[in-house]
Amino acid sequence: MSATSAAATPNTTGSRFGSWFRRTARSSIDALPVHLPVRLSGGDFTQTKAAPVRVLGFDQPMLWVIVALLAWGFVMVYSASIALGDNPRFARANYSQFFFVMRHGAFIAIAFVAGLVAFQVPMRTWERVAPWLFVASILLLVLVLVPHIGRVVNGARRWLPLGLMNFQPSELAKLAMVLYAASYMVRKMEIKERFFRAVLPMGVAVVVIGMLLLAEPDMGAFMVIAVIAMGILFLGGVNARMFFLIAMLVVVAFAVMVAASPWRRERIFAYLDPFSEEHALGKGYQLSHALIAIGRGEIFGVGLGGSVEKLHWLPEAHTDFLLAVLGEEFGLVGLLLIIVLFLWLTRRIMHIGRQAIALDRVFAGLTAQGVGIWIGFQAFINVGVNLGALPTKGLGLPLMSFGGSAMLLDLIALALVLRVDYENRVLMRGGRV
Repeated sequence: MSATSAAATPNTTGSRFGSWFRRTARSSIDALPVHLPVRLSGGDFTQTKAAPVRVLGFDQPMLWVIVALLAWGFVMVYSASIALGDNPRFARANYSQFFFVMRHGAFIAIAFVAGLVAFQVPMRTWERVAPWLFVASILLLVLVLVPHIGRVVNGARRWLPLGLMNFQPSELAKLAMVLYAASYMVRKMEIKERFFRAVLPMGVAVVVIGMLLLAEPDMGAFMVIAVIAMGILFLGGVNARMFFLIAMLVVVAFAVMVAASPWRRERIFAYLDPFSEEHALGKGYQLSHALIAIGRGEIFGVGLGGSVEKLHWLPEAHTDFLLAVLGEEFGLVGLLLIIVLFLWLTRRIMHIGRQAIALDRVFAGLTAQGVGIWIGFQAFINVGVNLGALPTKGLGLPLMSFGGSAMLLDLIALALVLRVDYENRVLMRGGRV
């Protein structure tokens, strides 16, 4: 073999391997499931069709925290309600010791299925239906005030009887306000610095909801909805001076409502001194016994099932004052753990919202952050009430207190947050939603 032919052979072989590599690279790039242009070895490759994206998962630590709160709440509802069957108040109903915990378990199951369904709905669909959902919540709030339709419990007309559960429209109004305020800020993004064109219409919507809720009355739900609306306006970029002006007006409005209502004034005075002779057996009764329960728990608690205050001393021990029973049975350690779990959950939800906004998905981001404000603020109010740091309000502890409507809407709202996180992950990996 000549030197010339020997030198040519490696070059020919190398060119064959080079052409084979280029063909392989071209076919592999054509198979990529992304909608992005790629340039390799001087050739342009563009995927023209949107390929289906595999399920990339969602925030599993957040899901496990939610499951932990649900499981702990399930155990505490059973512990706090086990003696209610012997309560003279429920003598006619002849409830067993498992009545409330079985209903609570059914509520969790229904809410879990509803959350799975909500997770399947893209956020762009939620954005389209947000105004209609807001209108539906207003209509239900009107309907609950109609005599013989809305159910009255403890002097408040807040529920619509639906057989298996009594539906509370104020819980739907919280979710509707989150979605409507987020879509509203997206639509008003260009004029968000103008008070009368951007902020005033949202203020009118909050006032309408507030008037209907105060007619029930349900001031606690109104406070949560007002804070949700204000928080989304602030996070959506409303001018800081306008935001603080709105905040001042809201505080003044709540002060006027308290001053104009004798029973609300009495509740404030009872909060300031619940153990006084005047309030101990009146408006301060629940708070005084909640503080006794938490005091008995000390550092490590009296043990699961060992609460004394739940034995017909502390009213609503399985709903609004579930945390007091938890404090008695698990002590300061249990209370701190609950607070840490809610702080972590709220912080994680807000992080998911910021991530969505960074991906230019403003509606999804504001929706997630609105849910974070809702869960975090309501947990803060409930903890403050049980510890005597805030006046008594009829707000349960999210994911833990007994209540079908609250459980249903809480899990649907958290499913939306998980959906936002899922879509964020899809977009960050080059997919489309």
